[in-house]
Amino acid sequence: MENGMFADNGFKLGLFAPNASSGLAITTIPERWSGNWADNRALAVLADRLGLDFLLPVGRWIGWPGTTFHDSVLETITWAGGMLAVTERISVFATVHSALLPPVVAAKQLATVDRIGDGRAGLNIVAGWYQAEYEAFGLDLPGSPAQRYAHAQEWWDVVRTLWSSEEPFDHDGEFFPGLTGLHTSPRPVAGRLPVINAAVSEAGRGFATRNADFLLTAAFDPQRGSALVDGVERAAAQHGGRRVTVMSNAYVVCRPTRSEAEEFLRYYAEENADWQGVDTVMSGQGINPQSFSEAQIRMFRPRFAAGHGGLPLVGSPDDIAATIVSFARAGLGGLALSFVDYLGELEFFASEVIPRLEKAGIRRPVGG
Repeated sequence: MENGMFADNGFKLGLFAPNASSGLAITTIPERWSGNWADNRALAVLADRLGLDFLLPVGRWIGWPGTTFHDSVLETITWAGGMLAVTERISVFATVHSALLPPVVAAKQLATVDRIGDGRAGLNIVAGWYQAEYEAFGLDLPGSPAQRYAHAQEWWDVVRTLWSSEEPFDHDGEFFPGLTGLHTSPRPVAGRLPVINAAVSEAGRGFATRNADFLLTAAFDPQRGSALVDGVERAAAQHGGRRVTVMSNAYVVCRPTRSEAEEFLRYYAEENADWQGVDTVMSGQGINPQSFSEAQIRMFRPRFAAGHGGLPLVGSPDDIAATIVSFARAGLGGLALSFVDYLGELEFFASEVIPRLEKAGIRRPVGG
C-alpha cells in the first residue's frame, strides 16, 4: 500500500494534537477535548471513514504549570501503533523528539508501527525547544536552533541509514559517538516514512528543505504563505531537486452560520479562556516582552487561547472553504486542523466543507 501522504489527491487535510487533552484550545470549558484513548480510537475510525489524510500528534513529556492544558498526553509512538491498528487508509504520524530518544530505538519502533499500519506510518521530527522538558530528562537545551538541528540531523542520518543499509555499519559522530555494528529489522514497508518537520526558525526550515517531505509552519495569510512556499521550493531544489510541501496548522470553528461560529469562539476563547495558561504557554515558546512588542503579544493571545496560535478557520462552511481555497491557490499543500471537540465537530466540517473543496478543484474524493 502506498502511504496516502504521497498520493496525488490534492490539498491534504489532517487532525493535529488529538492525543492531548484540550487539543490546541487553551480553554476551561467542560466540553474541551478529553484526549483519552477511547475518544482517540473513535476519532481515528471516524476520520478514516470521512476521508481525512493524516493524524498528527504533539509530543509532550510534562504538563504546563498552573494550567490544565495538556495535563494528559498520550505518548506518540505507541499512540500511532494503536491508531494504525484500528484504521484502514489514513496516515498516522509519530512525533519524536530527537534529543530524547536514541536513534537505534526510534528506528525499530517506527518501523514496527509502520508494519502495524501496512505502510501508513509517518514521522514528525522535533529538534526540541522547551527547556523544562530537557530538564525532566536531565539534559541541557542547546542555546540556538542551529545547535538543536545539528543534533537532529545526525540523529536522522543514523535512523535512515539503519533503514537503508543492508550490512551492519558503525557510526562515530559528534552527538552519537562510538556506535558499532548497527543493523535493524524489520524496516518500514516502503523502506522509508513520510517526514514532517514543524519549524519557524531559519535553521528549522533549512533542516526541512534537506530532509523532510512536509514543512509545517506558520502562514498567517495567503500572500505571506505564497512567499514562504516560493522560498522553500527554491531552497529544497538546491538539495538534489527535492520537493517539500508546505503546510500550516489551523483551528476550526465551523457552524451553519458565521454568527454561530463567532458566538462559540467568544464562549471558549474569550469568556472561558485559560488566560494564565495562555501566558504560560506563550512564555514557554519564547513569546515574551523581551522578544516581542506589547502590541504583538496582544495580537497573539487570542489566537493562542483559540488554537495555540494557528490560522483561524471560523465561520460557515462557505467561509471556511473559501479561506482554505485561498491558501491552496497560494501554494500551500495542506492544513493540520484542531477542534475544541474533535469528535463532536469533525463530521459536520467534513460533510460540509470537504465537498466544497472538491468542487473548487483543490481536492479529489477518496478513491477518485
